[in-house]
Amino acid sequence: METVKRGFVPTDSRDFNEKNIAVMRTAQADIFYLVNHDYPIKNAVTFVGNRYQLSERQRIALQRAVSSEKAISERQKKLVNSGDTANIDGLNIIITLETALSGTTLLKCMDGTVRDLAGLRGTYKLIDKTDTAIRLIAENLVRKGFKKAVFWIDKPVSNTGRLKQRILEIMADYPLDTAVELVDNADTVLFEKDCVISSDAIILDKCISYINFAAEIVGSIESAQLYDFSEVKNS
Repeated sequence: METVKRGFVPTDSRDFNEKNIAVMRTAQADIFYLVNHDYPIKNAVTFVGNRYQLSERQRIALQRAVSSEKAISERQKKLVNSGDTANIDGLNIIITLETALSGTTLLKCMDGTVRDLAGLRGTYKLIDKTDTAIRLIAENLVRKGFKKAVFWIDKPVSNTGRLKQRILEIMADYPLDTAVELVDNADTVLFEKDCVISSDAIILDKCISYINFAAEIVGSIESAQLYDFSEVKNS
């Protein structure tokens, strides 16, 4: 299996150095102000990003990290700790954990979630961290007392058939009733589910309830490169 640092971009060492993080924190405060006054997040990031001359990577980071006070409050109301059946946004959680295991950029976001900057672009490849990521998911599901795990994965993404097979092989080692469902659009399925495991903001806004699973696991991964944007820090 190929050795890959999931989500690695060489310019991150510059974009997220101490000096640029300070600029991003100032920009974060401005974006937070705008979204709390009903500006769409993309428009706010474009406007503020142009003002501070942020790179595309920095803009993506702030778009994922910042949420309005209303969105944060509504998501907190849906937060649960455990249940019987976990409905898992398969690619979302696996890629985030692969990123943590790779030591590449992760964000601690304002709604308490952890998000990565890795982009799929319609293609997914199993890497040397994939098995460990799946085992971390299984171990933590068992620890929380779940009885069943359903992984929902976008069928149109390439290599998801291989990922399904690998998930089932690894999960067979754990006392969990496991299913892997390849569907046209995992997001729309998860909108209707409870005990959802995802960090996708759209899913969190529409699902019945969710578990902040990635944040819990990433905290125990020593190699994780986590940049904290969980609070607005005014200068």
